[in-house]
Amino acid sequence: MRRQTFVSRLDDRLRTDDYADVDASANGLQVGRAEGTVERVALAVDAADATITDAVERGADCLLVHHGLAWGGFDRLTGLHYDRIEPLVEHDVALYVSHLPLDGHQELGNAAGLADVLGLEDREPFGEYGPEYVGTRGTAADAYDVDGVATLLDEELDTETQVLDFGPNEIEDVGIVTGSGVDWIEAATEAGLDALVTGEGKQQAYHEARDRGLNVFLAGHYATETFGVRALGRLAEEWGVETTYIDHPTGI
Repeated sequence: MRRQTFVSRLDDRLRTDDYADVDASANGLQVGRAEGTVERVALAVDAADATITDAVERGADCLLVHHGLAWGGFDRLTGLHYDRIEPLVEHDVALYVSHLPLDGHQELGNAAGLADVLGLEDREPFGEYGPEYVGTRGTAADAYDVDGVATLLDEELDTETQVLDFGPNEIEDVGIVTGSGVDWIEAATEAGLDALVTGEGKQQAYHEARDRGLNVFLAGHYATETFGVRALGRLAEEWGVETTYIDHPTGI
């Protein structure tokens, strides 16, 4: 497939341009030329030395990630920035990034994948971020208890979930904002949700969850954000592109 065609299809499907004014990440084609072809795509959560090296070794034409290299641009292309970009340029491996567009996508996104794990129904966008959304909400087909949610997350995500169990023990209505989503505790309580599932927490999240009476499940930033790139991998395979997934968990 022509590289430009591949990039354009992803941009259209993910509504990349709609997030341009709200996301610090430079989404879309972040490194590389529009010319060329894509035959094998490597998928990873993070663009880092380990995943870039692995993508090169696996013969990928493109590395597709959730967390890219440019967050508001580079002042200088030196040091760590240069070390990461050099092998991409040297081996003509394009870097495609989808940050908030992939968080908020209601079919292909990270929150959507986690909602599948929890079996949530009657889903709606959740987690307003400017004019867009970065998560989803829904209702469990059968109510969970707190331990049930934590156990399911641990087993399905291969993680160790930290629980702020300050809400009802019967959990039906759940909001999901993957990664770093505790800023939506207030929104979750205002929406009448029983729980918020996210990745990592902040010190003040404990007191806010306790004071507002909300269950918060912290299942790991990395662990909650593998769903989106995997979904894009399945989409790429439908387009006839070979894929390979690079799993490099951070434990955070």
